[in-house]
Amino acid sequence: MPETSIIIAIDGYSSTGKSSFAKKIASAYGLLYLDSGALYRAVTLFAMENRFVQNGVLDISGMAPFLGDLNIHFQHNSVGQIQTYMGGRNIEADIRTMAVAANVSIVAVDPIVRNYVNGLLRSYGQKGGVIMDGRDIGTTVFPHAQLKLFMTADSMVRGQRRADELRAGGEQCDLQEVLQNLQERDYIDSHREVSPLAQAPDAIVLDNSHMTFQQQMEWIGGILKEKFGLEPLKR
Repeated sequence: MPETSIIIAIDGYSSTGKSSFAKKIASAYGLLYLDSGALYRAVTLFAMENRFVQNGVLDISGMAPFLGDLNIHFQHNSVGQIQTYMGGRNIEADIRTMAVAANVSIVAVDPIVRNYVNGLLRSYGQKGGVIMDGRDIGTTVFPHAQLKLFMTADSMVRGQRRADELRAGGEQCDLQEVLQNLQERDYIDSHREVSPLAQAPDAIVLDNSHMTFQQQMEWIGGILKEKFGLEPLKR
């Protein structure tokens, strides 16, 4: 299978390192990386800034007419990194805050929002050669992906990773608050009516609770070579 045609779908729980893992695979194998979580966070940021989500309630009837004009997309920033933009505004840092994290499941559960984001993802993936991470990529967005992974990790490990990420970005946080937020997101994501978080029957499980990033790359490298004959790009 040509490496330009493969679609890799990575689903799993929050703070399992899906995005970092997917980005590294994309770079190593010449694939286009798509961060579905960033798209949902971008819609959430828009909803928050325009007061369409307040006190845990989304005003989807008020927000829906604006979705088609948001122009949420991925592009390279000034130093060549692929980041998330809304129109001409780089919103990568804005969408990674605890405030957005606290509201994203409320927004992402709505069927209109999910249809909007899924449409964006499918448009990117039409030609193949992509890797995407999220919560319903292998079950809903690309059920025919050639490779599906499901990532999980111990909740305490995930909480510590998320807290470290927030602190590295300069945001003060409490580990117990972070853990509670993760648990709430897990429940909402797993119990929503539309495209709940679930492991696809043909997905390969990766529990990275006690794995280094290098060990994870060696693991996926073995799978890609065995199943598709893919080797990392020569640099």
